[in-house]
Amino acid sequence: MNIKEIKEMINLMNENGLTELEVEKDDMRIRLKKTASGVEGFEAPVAYPVGGVAAVGGAKAQGAQEAEEKNVIKTVEIKSPMVGTFYRAPNPEVPSYVEVGQVIEPGQVICIIEAMKLMNEIKSEIKGKILEILVDNAEPVEFGQSLFLIDPL
Repeated sequence: MNIKEIKEMINLMNENGLTELEVEKDDMRIRLKKTASGVEGFEAPVAYPVGGVAAVGGAKAQGAQEAEEKNVIKTVEIKSPMVGTFYRAPNPEVPSYVEVGQVIEPGQVICIIEAMKLMNEIKSEIKGKILEILVDNAEPVEFGQSLFLIDPL
């Protein structure tokens, strides 16, 4: 990230009344936090490993977890990759990209997020059935906010 992108993020925060903004791009992460006196600062870009962290537990904990998993439907959340405005369709006169109950494919456009006057198509990374749409049309969204609840197929 360069200084111009950071200044654009600060302007985005000011224009939308945001107090905190965190952006991940490639292997870099930046976090801006606004205090009463203005922007407090940011964390230096940090490279981080892609993937999850494994938890270590005893046999009892693992057995209890497996029993819970059998009773719970496994779902995946599709989260917002940026701050912006969520749109379900490219314009108000056409149908939404997706509806509850619809099966989506990897690479399929599922919504648009407008950020800094740019329309960013958000595409599914998995095949699955949409269980719930968690955001209303034309509603502002934060980075990392859950947009869709998916039952993976």
